[in-house]
Amino acid sequence: MLNFNLSPEQIELRDQTRRFALEEILPVAWEYDARDELPLFILKKAFEAGIMNGDIPKAYGGKGRGALESALLTEEIAAVCPGLATSIFDNSLGMEPIMLCRNEPLKQKILSEIAADFKLICFATSEPVMGSDVSGIRCLARPDGDDYILNGTKYWITNGGIADYITVFATVDPKKAHEGICAFLVDRNWKGVSVGRHIPKLGQRCSNTAGINFKDVRVPKANVVAPPGEGFVLAMQTFSRTRPIIGSFAVGAARSAMELAVDYAKKRRTFGVKIANNQAIQFKIAEMYQKVETARLLTWKAAWEADSGQDPTVTASIAKFYATEAAMEVVEEALQIFGGYGYTRLYPIEKLYRDTRLFKIYEGTSEIQRIIVSGFVLHGYQPSLPPLEDFPMLTGIDFAVPDGVVDPKIKGWRCRMCGYIHTADEPPKECPYCYFPQTAFKQVWPQTFGTEQYKSKPPPK
Repeated sequence: MLNFNLSPEQIELRDQTRRFALEEILPVAWEYDARDELPLFILKKAFEAGIMNGDIPKAYGGKGRGALESALLTEEIAAVCPGLATSIFDNSLGMEPIMLCRNEPLKQKILSEIAADFKLICFATSEPVMGSDVSGIRCLARPDGDDYILNGTKYWITNGGIADYITVFATVDPKKAHEGICAFLVDRNWKGVSVGRHIPKLGQRCSNTAGINFKDVRVPKANVVAPPGEGFVLAMQTFSRTRPIIGSFAVGAARSAMELAVDYAKKRRTFGVKIANNQAIQFKIAEMYQKVETARLLTWKAAWEADSGQDPTVTASIAKFYATEAAMEVVEEALQIFGGYGYTRLYPIEKLYRDTRLFKIYEGTSEIQRIIVSGFVLHGYQPSLPPLEDFPMLTGIDFAVPDGVVDPKIKGWRCRMCGYIHTADEPPKECPYCYFPQTAFKQVWPQTFGTEQYKSKPPPK
């Protein structure tokens, strides 16, 4: 039985976050966007309000919230400022590999510290010449006894300029691709760690983004998050649990753009009437709402799968690329409704337009998500219908009475080339349509459906 009702606790959490977003973030977002600067005090307030780090398990001093709760919180923050939402929830991305790893002493130490104190942790896979292709990592981890020596540069790192800790993915040998990937927890204050200047961006200017360089950085054995050969799988497991939240970023931004466009359409008059009375505007608004609702449902489904212990990889990818693309379409239409005013910096739509564009790029581009989904559909999806060559398109036959089913004595033969169905005890010597020989025919009736091959199966792990 499906149930889309939020619990009283989830509703209170959502409403609390909405109040925080409106009271603390909304008044400062445009000023810090203009400065191209992250207001660090907002992140500290979010920590103190219990909005950050809620997904840390209770065993380590956290609140033990699930992905669905994170989705609810993220939507509310992103509706006010997508850039600050990215930085506020970046701790969850940085911590996810730690929470998933098998290094229990490290989990106890770091997760407990982040739960108790205002500490920031970032996630570092991308490099100057590598984004979505995690197997293409070049940052080198050279074994040195039980330790590792890191050399290389990470780029596009959210909160890279302000984080206390860095979850770094590197490789022991670039030629090994997936098999060489490993992961470490690095302290920003260690010798050899350098942080680059804040990268100027089109949007999300309230979110810090920087490069991080490692020069002969010694990482002790105690800080190994994933040994060589296990890092790639850990990165993919991380993304499968965090990509639904990118969908929530997009839902929040799209919802905000829709609400602003509706408000504007109800008040703006052209040719003597409110533009909301024009059918063309009504259609735009209907499609906006449809996309917001659909994106939210897909995002919640992916979050629910993660919370239920299922593998959310495919659903997370669907949610990520649908929600982010739908959000861009909603914001685009909102700007169109605003007309010239929407293009100015005096109205909020242009910032939403700039901020929303990034969602289709980070944590795996839309193209990467399509590769994941198409790979599943082509190689893992279990169809409910029989294969095309077994399809019993029977015509010109008598039905058994009174059951209304096909007489089991009838035999049906399908030409695998042109699809012609021949009903007789034997296939024809030659197809009367395409002239392929008898060997092109396959018996398609009688058949038994509902057997093991047609039972629905879950996506592969």
